[in-house]
Amino acid sequence: MKLAIIGGGAAGLMAAAAAHETNPEAEIFLIERNDGLGKKVIISGGGRCNVTTGVSDIRTVLTRYPRGGKFLSSAMHLFPPDQVFAWFEAHGVPLKIEEDLRVFPQSDNGKDIVRIFENLFDASRIHVLLKKSATHVEKNEQGFVISFKDATDPLIVDRVILTTGGQAYRHTGSTGDGYAFAQALGHTITTLMPSLNAFFTEETWPGELSGLSFEKATIIAKRGKNPSYTGPFLFTHKGVSGPAVFAVSSLVAFETYDRDHPLEISIDLFPDQSADELRTMIETNMITNAKKSFTNSLVGIVSKSLAETLCRELKISPEKKAGEVSKKDLLRVVTWLKGIPLHVITRGAGDEFVTAGGVDLKQVNPGTMESKLCPGLFFAGEILDIDGFTGGYNLQSSWATGRLAGEKAV
Repeated sequence: MKLAIIGGGAAGLMAAAAAHETNPEAEIFLIERNDGLGKKVIISGGGRCNVTTGVSDIRTVLTRYPRGGKFLSSAMHLFPPDQVFAWFEAHGVPLKIEEDLRVFPQSDNGKDIVRIFENLFDASRIHVLLKKSATHVEKNEQGFVISFKDATDPLIVDRVILTTGGQAYRHTGSTGDGYAFAQALGHTITTLMPSLNAFFTEETWPGELSGLSFEKATIIAKRGKNPSYTGPFLFTHKGVSGPAVFAVSSLVAFETYDRDHPLEISIDLFPDQSADELRTMIETNMITNAKKSFTNSLVGIVSKSLAETLCRELKISPEKKAGEVSKKDLLRVVTWLKGIPLHVITRGAGDEFVTAGGVDLKQVNPGTMESKLCPGLFFAGEILDIDGFTGGYNLQSSWATGRLAGEKAV
């Protein structure tokens, strides 16, 4: 039995490990165009590698995938986050769950995760072919024939797992070649769009607050079903970013927006307080600090820089005494803080940028990851039309689908 895995990212690494574990006699070829394995794994989570999520309930985990959650059910039940956690710890890398339920190596070093696989492969019959770019995959009577860019002899194998990733982080080698291989073997590729990205806004004032972050806010996109997400976010020099923004960006991944057709969003900075509760809180501060400027009376509820921005945007004199602010203006302040209006004109690169879209899931068996159209061909990871929110969900789906494909391919 000869198996080729094309792509040495998360899904490919786990597929190779699982295939060897399932059938130690199988001859496995892991083909990677880079000079090292797991480039994207290493840089994920700012170089710390957000291995998986600390959310243990599988049904809850599956809701974190705007696309592909139902398809993932079998793979996720077989290799859920807590088992992924246990697998890495059993292979010598202690993990930790942070307050926001993201899981990282205790060392905060993504290289430790990849080193597990490098050590496993060194001690096995897995042939790691680095700096090898596959250019063509075809199936004939002999099996699968894989051709290479450097004109070496083609590799002929019994089975193939495509784990080439999407188009995000192109500098790591994710250039979308796998889509062409899949199409050549009869598969449909759904529309591809970036996901988990920051928002760049028409308004320039967020740049004045760049770096100002919030632990919890609700961001609503005014399109379609008005998708929303509650979580951390921050202002940037060009707009807004952070986990809540990334989540909303994935929910509107297939929406078109630009300078001529901006995407309207609103940000509720106080999702746990009603408008009346927030008004009472501000009013109390105003009465207590009646002789202070209105801007200073807001400090403690919001930062001074945000208070100054608020006054400018609402055309309230920042020097006006708190006791002189009208009830009408107070209501406008509350309305603004409960729904800051912004207009998104373009997508910005996100910390965990992924591709929405991929191999049509209707053409893949969710219980084995094998193609329904081309027996012997398997898929795993981001090449599939699956993408999740930030927080370890995309690596989790890669580990789970990679493990299932590896087990079933041998």
